[in-house]
Amino acid sequence: MAMFSDDLTALATATLNALRSQGRRCATAESCTGGLIAALLTSIPGSSDVVERGFVTYSNEAKTELLGVPADVIARHGAVSAACAEAMALGALAHSRADVAVSVTGIAGPGGGSAEKPVGLVYLGVATQAGAAVAELRLGPQSRDAIRELSLRKALEMMTAA
Repeated sequence: MAMFSDDLTALATATLNALRSQGRRCATAESCTGGLIAALLTSIPGSSDVVERGFVTYSNEAKTELLGVPADVIARHGAVSAACAEAMALGALAHSRADVAVSVTGIAGPGGGSAEKPVGLVYLGVATQAGAAVAELRLGPQSRDAIRELSLRKALEMMTAA
């Protein structure tokens, strides 16, 4: 039984092939997805020539200690913010030998949301030596699994386009 659906595996394979054809390696920095992006990519045989490393930084302290996310960014904007996603992606790039890094931070639910930051709010970042970009997803009150899967898909799309 496959861990990931065929269409997710196909998307990850396409991402790996795109990066491979450009001679690029990737790193991941994950919070609400808990390592699923790295797990999906490394479920594909031969991925070791593209996947450089992955960081699971679920706590604020891990974001600061492992990725160098400034504590004041988290204090001012929160861990679920565009600023944090950007800092996570840039930190993963700086703390790896990758050419492209993707980050994800959000509220997968079912609890933990607020009026300002509801369940389904996810920020993804992608960083290269040329700079960083952030995407905001407002996925609504879906299941935790659905929010995490949609985040995986967007992260792969962003890495491929970077």
